Amino acid sequence: MKHWLIKSEADVYSIDDLQRDGRTPWEGVRNYQARNTMRDLMQVGDLVLYYHSNGDPPGVAGVARVASAPYADPTQFDPGSHTHDPKSTQQAPRWQLVDFAFVERFPAELPLAVLKADPALEGMELLRKGSRLSVQPVSEAHFAHVVARGRAG
Repeated sequence: MKHWLIKSEADVYSIDDLQRDGRTPWEGVRNYQARNTMRDLMQVGDLVLYYHSNGDPPGVAGVARVASAPYADPTQFDPGSHTHDPKSTQQAPRWQLVDFAFVERFPAELPLAVLKADPALEGMELLRKGSRLSVQPVSEAHFAHVVARGRAG
């Protein structure tokens, strides 16, 4: 099993929305590295830190899991979608996604500043200067540490 972090703006699709819906396709990703991670590396059952990127403050809100194999992102074919890709076709889709399912919400979000100040998280991709990927790997040790801190509230 591998571990990941996904970013979402809380006002667009929060962990509360995921808890309500139970499962959602992670549509609209238009970064090749993030797409490749979902398409080539994520496996059903992998656990994911759910990060609110525009919170005040931003932080980890809980845990989700990968709930599907990769498949074509339908928004790429929809001319009415802001993530429409006119170069993508049904025969040769450019964008893939996976579904995520809700696992747990932390009692309180674990703020980015707290994560940055924690020496146990040194080297975590999220904390690297200039790191902006919306889908990124997390080591097993970092994942376990963040979950333990998140559950502690």
